[in-house]
Amino acid sequence: MGITKAVSLEMTKAVEKGAFLLACLLMLGGASANAQNQKKMATVEKDTIPFFRGMAVGVDVIGPVQLMVSDYGQYEASLRINLKDKYYPVFELGYGKADASDESTKINYKTSAPYARIGIDWNLLKNKHDDYRLFGGFRYGFTFFKYDVTSPPIQDPIWGGDVPYGAEGVKSNYHWLEGVFGVDAKIWGPVRMGWSFRYKRRLAEKDGEIGNSYYVPGFGKQGGSRLGGTFNVTLEI
Repeated sequence: MGITKAVSLEMTKAVEKGAFLLACLLMLGGASANAQNQKKMATVEKDTIPFFRGMAVGVDVIGPVQLMVSDYGQYEASLRINLKDKYYPVFELGYGKADASDESTKINYKTSAPYARIGIDWNLLKNKHDDYRLFGGFRYGFTFFKYDVTSPPIQDPIWGGDVPYGAEGVKSNYHWLEGVFGVDAKIWGPVRMGWSFRYKRRLAEKDGEIGNSYYVPGFGKQGGSRLGGTFNVTLEI
């Protein structure tokens, strides 16, 4: 009876050891399979698109509308390069104009000149290859321009008589930075539309001999809001 009990006990221990070893083997096999599956998924999800993804040319439609409804505005076009749907070097070239008069003083300010901006945008979306894009970026802008100021003669309070006031061909230049936030989306085929919001900050300027210029091509009115924006229609090529 004692021998039978001992044999039964040894068999029970052997079964328990076998079950434990089998469970360990199953766990190791499952971990190995899971690691292989993850490796396969990583291989499948690896981004293999080309570094250069093309370029896009576009125009801003806000500037011409601004020229029609106010005394200043601009025409602007852009060239955007697509690198892996993530980085977008941008070059913007425009022509700004102003012909503004003060009704009370009758002083007129007039200028027209080209300007340029260069910078880069980043696609902030997790899915970089989606038809929609969310951008953040910056621009460096600059312009070299001339302006005219004309006015009726001013009465000399001391000596009397009329004193002419004004200047023509005053040379000036302006340099600034812009922080950019914007979106765009595919509309049809290669056509995309979107807008950008800009915050502008002056870096350096040369105003000329008669003080601040009223309007700076590409930057806007001096002393006005530092905020601006564009609404772009682009064609990807």
